[in-house]
Amino acid sequence: MRNAVAAVALAVVLVGCSSGTDSGAPGSSSPGGSPTGTSTNAPGSSGTPGSSGANPTAPVQPPVSISEEKPVVPPNVTPVAKEKVDTTSLSDTYRDEAYVFGDGRDVEVFGVGGGCKEARAEITGQSADVVQITLVTITKQPAGTVCTQEVRQVPLTVRLDAPLGDRRLVLEAREESA
Repeated sequence: MRNAVAAVALAVVLVGCSSGTDSGAPGSSSPGGSPTGTSTNAPGSSGTPGSSGANPTAPVQPPVSISEEKPVVPPNVTPVAKEKVDTTSLSDTYRDEAYVFGDGRDVEVFGVGGGCKEARAEITGQSADVVQITLVTITKQPAGTVCTQEVRQVPLTVRLDAPLGDRRLVLEAREESA
């Protein structure tokens, strides 16, 4: 009986840590972000994911499953060549891979979330040679709550102004408190 009460209490704490709102609407600029592209939140987190295709209100679904050690990549998704992904400013906590899908403008990268942490990706620069994406980790811990310290990889999708093509992809990270 005591285990059941502890499990319910943990579930309440986790639900409390994951609630909240965010204004990560497509095309909007968030604090510290850039209006040069779309920012998107992880599935299951707050905010509005980016959109793609003919229906601009349809959310972009991350195509790559990372539930296993090795990602499961669908046939219509192309991994970005390792030499085109610059992760030199990221810690080992982040994945050093990216994927392109759809019309070549949708790019999937991986942020870090879990417990009271949510993940978001922001396009912070686009040029003819380079696309810069910032992986944002937002800590949301309501007063009086306890958060687990779990860390998990979170697939995040951004929509570029033009297809990635041969451009280099630079990934950076930033932490925020809500």
